Amino acid sequence: MAEVLVYVDHVDGAVRKPTLELLTLARRLGDPVAVAVGAGARKTAGVLAGHGAVRVLAVEGPEFAEYLVVPKVDALRAAFDAVSPVAVLLPSSAETKEIAARLAVRTGSGIITDAVDVEAGESGPVATQSAFAASFTTRSRVVRGVAVITVKPNSAPVEPAEAAGALEDLHVDFSGTENAARVVSRTPRESTGRPELTEAAIVVSGGRGVNGAENFPLIEALADSLGAAVGASRAAVDAGWYPHSSQVGQTGKSVSPQLYIASGISGAIQHRAGMQTSKTIVAINKDAEAPIFDLVDYGVVGDLFDVIPQLTEEINTRKG
Repeated sequence: MAEVLVYVDHVDGAVRKPTLELLTLARRLGDPVAVAVGAGARKTAGVLAGHGAVRVLAVEGPEFAEYLVVPKVDALRAAFDAVSPVAVLLPSSAETKEIAARLAVRTGSGIITDAVDVEAGESGPVATQSAFAASFTTRSRVVRGVAVITVKPNSAPVEPAEAAGALEDLHVDFSGTENAARVVSRTPRESTGRPELTEAAIVVSGGRGVNGAENFPLIEALADSLGAAVGASRAAVDAGWYPHSSQVGQTGKSVSPQLYIASGISGAIQHRAGMQTSKTIVAINKDAEAPIFDLVDYGVVGDLFDVIPQLTEEINTRKG
């Protein structure tokens, strides 16, 4: 059966959820072959085998920590040459989209980014994308080389499927690192204990209506009651109320959770572009004419300073 390369996103061997989603999609196209690189790569084999990977190609080395992107492209190219896949799937992020683009150039292949679904087609894999701020849905396929596709997190369910998961060492000739960007220092990000924004099943976001950084604890409390990530609109970020790393929108991060709660967010196209593919959208806004209400599944017209504390209390009571 044809094989599909799946790039593994992991932290010291702990496989992140978007990779497991990719394995679900990859099984529609062929036999998934996982490519794990960097510290702890070999530790990923057990989890990957439990989610359908027939083989796990692993390589560890100091190059992955010392340089940005290039060694990872080298490793994926080595796996590409060893496997001759029908497609290459990567989770969508700023880094992996650069890896995908570089791999596509090296292999003379076409690339599709930010897909929300992938399925087999008569002439190769077909990817579904949300275009123009999710105003249109497109179905595309690559017509040159092998399809290199990045997929948004939360686009597919995680479906365990036992497979061989044979662990194999991947030999990589690192090329071009003399001109690659080098990592000179690292500062660990302070953990909030909340899920990663782009991976979270639930996201609670605050906007201009939150009216100050001192009020964002309201948003955080609701998020914590739901086990959710916290997001913010561009207006809130530009005002300095919340970190840029939490911005949802066209110039921030794209999210596609099962539940998205927009609090005090008007619904400008810039914000909608980053969250419109969410499965269920709830808005809380005191302006009944706010554009966000044209998009939502459920809307609450009311002052968020009244609504959110009551909602948080009710959730905590029911959990109780």
